Amino acid sequence: MKSFFKFLAIFLGIATMIGIAGWLGLGFFLSPQSDLEKSDAIVAVSGGETASRTEEAIRLYQEGWAPVLIFSGAAQDPNSPSNAEAMRRQALAAGVPIRSIIIEEASANTFQNAQGVAEIVRQSGYEKIILVTSPYHQRRAYMSFKAALPREIRILNHSATDENWRRSQWWANQYSYDLTISELQKTLFVIWAGPRKER
Repeated sequence: MKSFFKFLAIFLGIATMIGIAGWLGLGFFLSPQSDLEKSDAIVAVSGGETASRTEEAIRLYQEGWAPVLIFSGAAQDPNSPSNAEAMRRQALAAGVPIRSIIIEEASANTFQNAQGVAEIVRQSGYEKIILVTSPYHQRRAYMSFKAALPREIRILNHSATDENWRRSQWWANQYSYDLTISELQKTLFVIWAGPRKER
């Protein structure tokens, strides 16, 4: 009997440690990062921190990681310019030449971003892209782009900075906690149902 309780205590201790490690590592799961390599294009999708995502994409362009910027996102207000157009204007203001910018203005969610950009990538013959989004959104965006792009296209993950979210301390405040749990639910749904079912 003593050996049984000893085994049970060890089992529960290991299970607890695994659970804690998984919980603390959730931010790293949602925010995979790749080593940067010279690529054919830098893709930034619009979202909650569109200006920050755009700024990071511009920085990568200016550092020479790719010769083309692709901005993707529809307008939230049909009577206003698209998010992609706003991103282009931000890039132009930062000195990026207009010939280096491509926009996709029809997509209203992450998988539509991926589908719209996939068409541009196929037509342009690109083989490698750097995908820029918010850190908590990186995993889900990567899965959508992986599903939409031809298998041979390489996708490098690189997140913009988010002042309110850190993958190593995603539980630090209520906003970050709620955002993480919400994103985890969306990501698990995409894993279960597939990116094409995203609403």
